Amino acid sequence: MTLKIGLVSISDRASQGVYQDLGIPALTDWFALALTSPFETVTRLIPDEQPEIEATLKELVDAEGCHLVLTTGGTGPAPRDVTPEATLAVADREMPGFGEQMRQVSLRFVPTAILSRQVGVIRKSSLILNLPGQPKAIRETLEGLKDENGMVVVPGIFAAVPYCIDLIGGPYVETDEAVVKAFRPKSAQKPKA
Repeated sequence: MTLKIGLVSISDRASQGVYQDLGIPALTDWFALALTSPFETVTRLIPDEQPEIEATLKELVDAEGCHLVLTTGGTGPAPRDVTPEATLAVADREMPGFGEQMRQVSLRFVPTAILSRQVGVIRKSSLILNLPGQPKAIRETLEGLKDENGMVVVPGIFAAVPYCIDLIGGPYVETDEAVVKAFRPKSAQKPKA
């Protein structure tokens, strides 16, 4: 089974063509480096409107059959930042560890990470995660923080994503360990080909 990933960039200005969206290209490039198992992406660029965000997330999970949906943007304290509210509104279950870990990683770089309201949820058999909007921050939260020798100091959230997808009935996802090492208990690991 091929992993199907929904990528949603949420930005009033980018969706109106005022500036170029950087979130979806950054995610597409990252997955090309990080995943060794087959995947395909479905992308959407939409404004910061809660009904539209909710409808897009439902469409990607319910109609498109995405196993993983990642959003970028709209997670701060500004009045127009409604991505977390929209994500929680379509959720069956919340996965608070993802938001907690993203903030822990980001706090190593900027004190304003505490202003982030990113959440992780499950809808049906899909994992939905709110990521930051900036490409550098997206990569950092996915991969984690490494020291000068390449050893992980603070794990990124993607280390837990493949096993979470296993547990909710999705495909077995493998990663390039040089980018991010997927963690699974020994009992859940498939032998390498």
